[in-house]
Order: sequence, then structure tokens, then C-alpha cells
Amino acid sequence: MQPHGTTYLQPGEFLLVTLMVKLAVVAVLSTMLVRFPWFRRILLTEKRDWPERLVFAASLGVPLTAGVLARLLLNYEAADLTLSGSFLAGLLAGPYAGAIVGAMTGLPALVAGEWIAFPFAIGCGFAGGGLREICPKEAIWHFSPLFFTDLHRYVWRLVRRMQIDWVMLMLAAPVSLELLRQALGGKWGRIFYHHPHTPWLLGLVVFATVLCVAIPIKIWNSARIEHRLQEQEKLLMAARVQALANQINPHFLFNTLTSISSLIRTQPETARTLIVKLSGLLRRLLRAQEHFVTLREELEAIDEYLGIEAVRFGSKLTIEKSIDPATLDAVLPSMLLQPLVENSIKHGLSPKIGEGRILLRSTRQDGHTVIDVIDNGVGVTQSHAEHVNLAKGSGIGLQNVNERLRVIYGTNYQLQLDSVPGEGTCARIVIPELVVPASIPA
Repeated sequence: MQPHGTTYLQPGEFLLVTLMVKLAVVAVLSTMLVRFPWFRRILLTEKRDWPERLVFAASLGVPLTAGVLARLLLNYEAADLTLSGSFLAGLLAGPYAGAIVGAMTGLPALVAGEWIAFPFAIGCGFAGGGLREICPKEAIWHFSPLFFTDLHRYVWRLVRRMQIDWVMLMLAAPVSLELLRQALGGKWGRIFYHHPHTPWLLGLVVFATVLCVAIPIKIWNSARIEHRLQEQEKLLMAARVQALANQINPHFLFNTLTSISSLIRTQPETARTLIVKLSGLLRRLLRAQEHFVTLREELEAIDEYLGIEAVRFGSKLTIEKSIDPATLDAVLPSMLLQPLVENSIKHGLSPKIGEGRILLRSTRQDGHTVIDVIDNGVGVTQSHAEHVNLAKGSGIGLQNVNERLRVIYGTNYQLQLDSVPGEGTCARIVIPELVVPASIPA
């Protein structure tokens, strides 16, 4: 007996609610699957080997089979996605993957006496796979749940130019399969199908079937695009780092060759020594295959560079080091310190009268490695130091150091310059500590 005040949905209303819940189930299932890295990886490759196809088929087939069991055991009709699931598997992974998913979803129905469901589900998988074989692979990802907004354009293109759009074919396939299921169910009744009592309800059933195919494609395509954008960002950052590193080396080479040319006539032996040391440093740079090195390796390169400068300056140049042993394995961009040392010598010590001194110091502070290049040169004005601290270094060397720090570590990391005119300058780099050395192939 119906309790007082209780109302039940009419058949048409119940069907409408079922279709809405079915769309929600499709969206939730698609979103859950795309969260798995291995599933996203399969979506990104159009040419898949057999293990990947089987994994894809199992990923779809298992939850779809569970949905069929929920319908059979719990009478939960919204969970049965046999038609759209089998067709979608074939459309994205090929006819055999579609047939496997169709067999998995059709088998429980076959056991329950719905003997038409098994061959029909396999046929849906082959239908999706056949459509995949004839249409461009990228065109599949253009199928959107909002296809009806451009439907008039597709029809006009067909009427005027006799040109069939691939979206029209992907739209016609699930529509035809749903109408076929309605015909088979109405005649023999050995297959699950929704029972629309009016033409407009039939239209809603067909429309829901199309959306059950289009919604997963839209969700998975968004994930594909997002993944590709992330990969492009990584490649762009690697390219920017490569460009900046390549920009520093010619700058250093030009300055050193200028120094050598000035000594060829007056001090030929000194010039010869410089050439030998420069060739050794260049061999080191050419052997380097990574953009990131440890501080220990960076200091070795600095020693080779200072060996060149020591020939030029003689006893006027003194090098001191205060290196925390705990920082020697810290990872930093290669050739990051050389422009700072070069800037100290060229602009700080060269104009200075008397002995010049450079101190290389490194410490650890709050999970960061702090590296200082300190000289007792002529220094720069406060306005010039602030100009550098705003990532607007006046020289190409300082500009590259600032740009590399910002590209690799973010805008919060940049060169810090403190100077007192007539007393000296301190160039400081603060970088986050890396436990595992990171490398970007050259």
C-alpha cells in the first residue's frame, strides 16, 4: 500500500532521471581513469602495442562489466554502458580492443539470458574500431559533447559540397547502434534497452548515448592537451637554459681572446701560456654534457679560469676560498660563477691600484646553498647595485646569471649585489639545495 503523501515518478520521468544519472556515471568513470598515469600514457600514443591495448581494454572493461552486474543484480539501469563503452573502446584502441570490451560486458548479460546482448556488444566494439581505421586519428578527439552547436554547419557542408565531415560519421555511428538496439529489443526482447514510450523520449535516449561517447573523449582530450602543454613547458625551459648557457661561453671566449691579443706583441710567452690554458678550459667545456654540476666541479672550472687571469695579473691577484665542505655536493647550473668572477676582475680589480683579492665563500642556510663572490675592488654605486638586483644587469654576464636563476628556480631567486664604492663588491647567489643531482641533456 502506498504511504500517504508519497509520489512516484512516471515512466517518462524515471527514464529521464536514469539518463541523467548515466551521464554522471560516465563523467565520473572517465575522470577517475584519466587520473592514473599509465592510462594517460596510453591515451597519448596513437600507435599502441598489444600489451597497451589489453591494458586499455581491461581498464574500461572491468568497470563496465561491474556496471552490467549492478543492473542485473541491483536493477540499477544507469550503470549499464555496454553500447557506448564497447564502441568507445574500439574507437580509441582499435577493433580488437573494442571486441574484448564488448565480450566482457556482454558475457554477464548472456548468462542472464540476454543472448542478443553478447553479439551486439562485440559488434559495437568492431563498429568503433572500423570507424577508427577509416578516419584520421586526430579527428576522433574533435568529437565534443557540444557537437549539436555546429550541426547545421556539418549539414550545410554535406548539402552544398557533398563533403562528409568525420564528426558526422562519429555522430551517426552511435545513433545507428542505439536505434538498432531499440529495434532488436522491441522485436525479441533478449537485450537490455531503455523503453521510450514517446518519440521525444526516444530522441533523448539516442542523445544520451551520443553524449556517453562524447563526454569521455572530451575529458580525456583535455588531459592529453594538458600533458602536452606540460611537456612543451619543460622543453621550452630546457631550450632557454641551453640558449643562456651558449650565450655565456662566447662572451667569456671573446673577453679572453681580447686579453690574449693585447699580449701577443708585448708578452708573447705570456700570450702563449694563456692560449694553452684557454684550450684546456675549452676542452673541459666541450666535454661537459650537463647543464647542472656540483659546486665541487664548478670550483674546478673556476680554478682553470683563474689560472688564465693569474697569468695576466701576476702577484697582483690573490684568490681565497672559504668553502663549507657540506656544500661541495650542492647542485647548481654550470658556468654560473664564472661570469661573477670575471665581472669582479674586469670591473672591480682591473681599475684598482694595488693588490686585488677575490674571496669565494659558500655556506648552508635554511635548506639553501649561499655562494658569495667577494672582491676588494673599486665597487659600484648604490643605484647600479639596485639596477642589478632588479634583474637588469648592465653586462651580458650578469644578465645571464639573473635570467638563468629565474628560469630554473623561479622569480624569487636572482643575483644579489652589495657594493661600497672604493671598498669592494659582494655578489651573492642563493639556490635551493637539491638532494638528487638534476640534469638536462645538452
